[in-house]
Amino acid sequence: MAVENWVAKEIEELTAFRRDLHRNPELLYDVNRTAGNVAERLRAYGCDEVVEGIGRTGVVGVILGQSEGRTIGLRADMDALPIEEETGAEWSSTVAGKMHACGHDGHTTMLLGAAKQLCESRAFSGRVLVIFQPAEEGGAGADAMIKDGMFTRWPCDEVYGMHNRPNLPVGEFTINEGPIMGSVDEVRITVEGVGGHAAMPHTCVDPMPIAASLISATQGMMARSLDPMDSAVVSLCTIHGGDAFNVIPQQIEITGTVRTLREEVREHIEARLRDLVTQTCAAAGAKGHLAYIRMYPVTVNDPEGTRRAAAAAIEVAGADRVSLDMPASLGGEDFSFMLNEVPGAMINIGNGPSAGLHHPKYDFNDDVIAWGCSYWTTLVRQRLPLG
Repeated sequence: MAVENWVAKEIEELTAFRRDLHRNPELLYDVNRTAGNVAERLRAYGCDEVVEGIGRTGVVGVILGQSEGRTIGLRADMDALPIEEETGAEWSSTVAGKMHACGHDGHTTMLLGAAKQLCESRAFSGRVLVIFQPAEEGGAGADAMIKDGMFTRWPCDEVYGMHNRPNLPVGEFTINEGPIMGSVDEVRITVEGVGGHAAMPHTCVDPMPIAASLISATQGMMARSLDPMDSAVVSLCTIHGGDAFNVIPQQIEITGTVRTLREEVREHIEARLRDLVTQTCAAAGAKGHLAYIRMYPVTVNDPEGTRRAAAAAIEVAGADRVSLDMPASLGGEDFSFMLNEVPGAMINIGNGPSAGLHHPKYDFNDDVIAWGCSYWTTLVRQRLPLG
C-alpha cells in the first residue's frame, strides 16, 4: 500500500509544473494562463475531448475507458488568493499581492498527473470527466460551471473532490459523511438615523448606540435561539460610518458573515437577524435594513460517496492512515454546488507540517503530489472497473 509505480517517472515534471503555477498565481475567474496551460497539457496527454471556457474560464477534459459504462467527475480548483507571500521559497509568487495560499496549485497538478496516467492506460470502463474550475475563493466558480451546462453536457453518476489539509501527515487522508463544511453567507446591516452636530444629540437619531446594541444582541441571539448542538457562527467584522469627530453620522453599515452546517439553521438565522435589525432600529426611531447574501451552500458528503472515496484512500495509504471521522469545519467550499447536483464526496489529504490555509507563509508540499495522483487513479479503477 503506497503511491503507484507510474508516478515516479512523472514526479519531477509535475513538481516543476506545480511550482510554475505557484510563481504565477491568478485570482477568481482571471485564470487564463493557468487554464490555458491545463488545456494544453490535457490535449497533449490525449484526452478525447477538451473544452475551455466552461463557467467563463473552467476547463473540462473527457477521458474514455476501454468500454462503455458510467461517468464520474473529478474536480480541482485553479485560483489563488489576494495575499502577499512570505514563504521565501525559490518558487515564490512573482505577482505582488497574489499567492497560492490554499494549495490550488497542488490540487490542479495532482489531477493533471492522474489525467495523464488515465489517458495512457485507459484501464477502466466508462468515462472520466476531469474538471478544473476557477473562482473557488469567493467567486462560486463551481456554480458558474454548472449553470453553463457542465452536468447537462456531460452527465455524471458521481463526483469527487480533494483538498489538502495542513498538519495532517503526508500520506494520510481524512473524510466524514454528512455536512463537512459550512454554508457561506454575507450580511450587510444598514442603520439609518438622523445625523447632526455632536454637541446636540437630542436633535438627532444617533446610529452609533443602535449599532452597538445590534452587535451585542446578535451574539445573544446566537446563544439563546439556537439548539446548542447546532454549529453556527455569526461574525460581524466591519463597521463604517461618519467622517468627522464632531458630527453624528446619518448612517452606519456593518458587515459580517454567517456560517452553518444545516440549511434549516441557515434559514433560522436569516429570519432572526432580519427581525432583530428591523425591530431594534425601529425601537430607537431609526430605520434598519439587512441584505442577506447567500454565497455557498453547506458541503455535504453523500454517505455512499464517502465510503467509496475512503475505500480508494485505504487502498493507497492503508486503513490505519485513513480517518473516517474528520471534524466538520465552518470554512466554506464551493464544491458544495457540485455535490448538490451529483452524489459524491470530498476527501482531505495530508499536507504535512505547514502554515494554515490562507496564511502568507503557507505552501503546498510537493511530497503530496504522488499520493494525490495515486488516489485519483485508484478511485477511477475502483469505481469504473474493467468488465
